[in-house]
Amino acid sequence: MQFEVELKFPLADSRAFEARLAELHAVPAEPLKQRDIYFNHPSRDFAHTDEALRIRCLDDAAHVTYKGPLQDRLTKTRRELEIPLGTGRETADQFAEMLLALGFRRVREVSKMRRPFHFTWEDRPFEAALDEVDGLGSYCELETLADEADVDAARQSLLALAASCGLVDSERRSYLQLLLERDAAH
Repeated sequence: MQFEVELKFPLADSRAFEARLAELHAVPAEPLKQRDIYFNHPSRDFAHTDEALRIRCLDDAAHVTYKGPLQDRLTKTRRELEIPLGTGRETADQFAEMLLALGFRRVREVSKMRRPFHFTWEDRPFEAALDEVDGLGSYCELETLADEADVDAARQSLLALAASCGLVDSERRSYLQLLLERDAAH
């Protein structure tokens, strides 16, 4: 079973964090425009069960992702299952139509420009993503993957990395939650 071990932080200064990534010899990847369409289950409320189901659309590909409940109070560690849907927007739209036909409810769309960086920290592969989230601003996510037996070690490595980067006050809410709260306030 694969777990995503992650921390997310709002960024006041993206350039300063990029400088820290350069010190870590992080290798930048191509920027990605991501459009995530979130759905709620017909018989249980994912907002209460702390789960997520989304279709992630990229320029030339789409994936469906299930995220299980958070596993701890320090990080955003959760089981994650991701399946490629194929290429093109049409495939994502057809899968969304299938979910709606099965009784799932479309919740909200989240759009962002993501700039991923890859590097190794404490002999573990990491991804740092600088996100510009429509309606929210700048964030960074630090993430590594672990199997069930390695989750605690991955969590400790992630926390040490965040401290080394001077990142404090992690944001445990998802971009979806933050946007829904913002929408409700307006």
